[in-house]
Amino acid sequence: MTLTLAALLVGLLAGVLGAILGLGGGVVVVPGLQLAADWLGEPLPIAAAIAVSQVGVLAVGVSAAASYLERGLVHVRSGYLFAPLTIAGGVIGSLLGLFLPARLVATVFAALLLYSAYRLLRGGQKAEQGSTQSPWAAPGMGFAGVMSGLLGIGGGTVQVPVMNLLGGLPLREAIATSTFIMGLTAVANTLIYQAGGLLELPLACAVALGVLMGARAGAGLQARIPAAQLKTFFAGLLLLSAAQLLWKYWA
Repeated sequence: MTLTLAALLVGLLAGVLGAILGLGGGVVVVPGLQLAADWLGEPLPIAAAIAVSQVGVLAVGVSAAASYLERGLVHVRSGYLFAPLTIAGGVIGSLLGLFLPARLVATVFAALLLYSAYRLLRGGQKAEQGSTQSPWAAPGMGFAGVMSGLLGIGGGTVQVPVMNLLGGLPLREAIATSTFIMGLTAVANTLIYQAGGLLELPLACAVALGVLMGARAGAGLQARIPAAQLKTFFAGLLLLSAAQLLWKYWA
């Protein structure tokens, strides 16, 4: 098996799980690529895996945002209001990703995986109806942008609760608007990693194709798979991935 084929399979898995569980593909793509590269004897720096993940985020963001826009779920005014903040945050995060030590980035990413596993197991509740917009919404969206650039995630893990609980948007609109912003942010992030010479284009294309195929399949499977069992399984997978990253960079 080549690393490009492995990237396609990792993207496929990320797309399926992302569509079923509502998680960004980055939490699967980055550790998945690292594991596959190590197994194939072609070590891939975590910064390069994050760069590849940005293209997957971009593909999903553009595809899903188009669907949400057609259905009228995107709160366009909030999208254009918050997008500059997340793009600026994404640029900062991407630049940090070019220079920060791999051990530090891996540790932060492992913390994100642990948090995602906790959220899955806890089944955190978000308000279906929006609340009054808080002044903390703007810095919260900027922080989401930094995390997306630094870690190669879509940022929805942070953006959705920020827009729902602090930005005053109902949950469905928060999810749709987050996806719309995610695509815009990923463009800037991808360009920075490309300029830094970290983007492996064949891997990026393979991941993007896999994510798009997987997302379509996952949408069809969502109603047939018991969500509780799948969440428990995926949370365990995230915990193992976090442990693997910490072992690789700290042992």
